[in-house]
Amino acid sequence: MRIDKLLANSGYGSRKEVKQLLKQGAVEVDGKKAKNGSVHVNPESEEVTVLGEVLEYREFIYLLMNKPQGVISATVDDMHETVIDLLEMEDAVRDPFPVGRLDKDTEGLILLTNDGKFSHALTSPKKGVKKTYEATIDQEVTEADVNTFRKGVVLDDGYQTKPAQLIRKDPAAEVALTITEGKFHQVKRMFEAVGKKVLYLKRVEIGSLALDESLEPGEYRDMTKEEVEMLFEEAYSNQK
Repeated sequence: MRIDKLLANSGYGSRKEVKQLLKQGAVEVDGKKAKNGSVHVNPESEEVTVLGEVLEYREFIYLLMNKPQGVISATVDDMHETVIDLLEMEDAVRDPFPVGRLDKDTEGLILLTNDGKFSHALTSPKKGVKKTYEATIDQEVTEADVNTFRKGVVLDDGYQTKPAQLIRKDPAAEVALTITEGKFHQVKRMFEAVGKKVLYLKRVEIGSLALDESLEPGEYRDMTKEEVEMLFEEAYSNQK
């Protein structure tokens, strides 16, 4: 990898700013100053330092965010704030994208990465990774609704969803719902199919990974290696 690209991708500024760092002799590779941006380096076998600090290179990033309401699950939008807008520059420059989507008015767990294989594993219909939501409905949810969801709900376009687990809480208008697919506005459309309306929706789990409740809306953290591996394993164990 070219050293100027490595530095830019690692959050050390624009190509112009990186060029200035190199020109100043602020960058070293294995103890030798690097002033030419076209020099190729292997960050996994060579030590790169910037202003005396070792550059910690990661090919992929995996972020866990508590998405707030009013923010859209996209990389760029001229009209609305996106989940990418909430990232620190050092993470945004790695070009992450949301894994799947949450509606603008839905909050809770969303993952961001620049690893296409990871994203595909969690969003592919063939993998059937579970997503669990907490919801408030405009009226009481009945046992008949639970049974309907268990069999699969016929949506407004005629599509019948895969079986879903609907758990009633107290009060009876509050529920937990687990689905294994991600059709457009699926949760809202499932409740509309039984004559009800979703008033509040929050995703709390993807597979066995739960939302980190210590994160305020809009905050995020790096996923641990164990969390990433767990989701990969679950996705591929689900594949038929």
